[in-house]
Amino acid sequence: MTKVRDSAPAFQTIKDYLLKEIQSGTWKEGDPIPSEAMLAEQFSVSRMTVNRAVRELSSEQILNRIQGSGTYVAQQKYQATLVEIKSIAEEIRARGHVHRSELHELKEKTAGEQLAQAFQVQPGDRLFHSVIVHFENEIAIQVEDRWVNAGVTPAYLQQDFSQMTPNEYLVAVAPLQGVDYRIEAVFPPKHIADMLKMTGKEACLVLHRKTRSQGKVATIVTMWHPGKHYQFAGSF
Repeated sequence: MTKVRDSAPAFQTIKDYLLKEIQSGTWKEGDPIPSEAMLAEQFSVSRMTVNRAVRELSSEQILNRIQGSGTYVAQQKYQATLVEIKSIAEEIRARGHVHRSELHELKEKTAGEQLAQAFQVQPGDRLFHSVIVHFENEIAIQVEDRWVNAGVTPAYLQQDFSQMTPNEYLVAVAPLQGVDYRIEAVFPPKHIADMLKMTGKEACLVLHRKTRSQGKVATIVTMWHPGKHYQFAGSF
């Protein structure tokens, strides 16, 4: 029998217990949780109290209740805010999770006609290109495909992006003056799907973002996220 904390409402104690078991990995995505009757007995509370805890976690998309079957740990969808540009590592750490990244490319390239037009530079001008996969608790949740204006951030290639994200570096050296973005849901090309460990025909949520700094276009980045693990959220 688990004792309900005197300082917290009984439903909150049960809710905290369920969250702790999920976050610790005791119960993984798709695993059933104990029935409401079992939880009521464990905590010596009414079924109504347990139901409130389960109902709230279901509305928060932590649990998935299936009529006639039971309640299961839902597939996690990690959130990213669109209103404030944050480092993905910062967002992951704020959730109490572990971030790591894999660097797939970091090179100097020259602007072709299309990129030159997008950056408002001349064809042949220097650009930097990086491709990084970001992981949250060892789940690949973002492929960051970024082009950078060498005239705004000339030391970009010298950075160690295993220790910081490009976003963290760019915020420090190229203060943001403006941003344009759009979001779409598309099926990824094979090389993106492979980096995200996606199988079968699954859609990605794709964020296209252009930032300006020092009166110039500083970066153009495409961020691919597996739709089943990610969602965007924000408020004004």
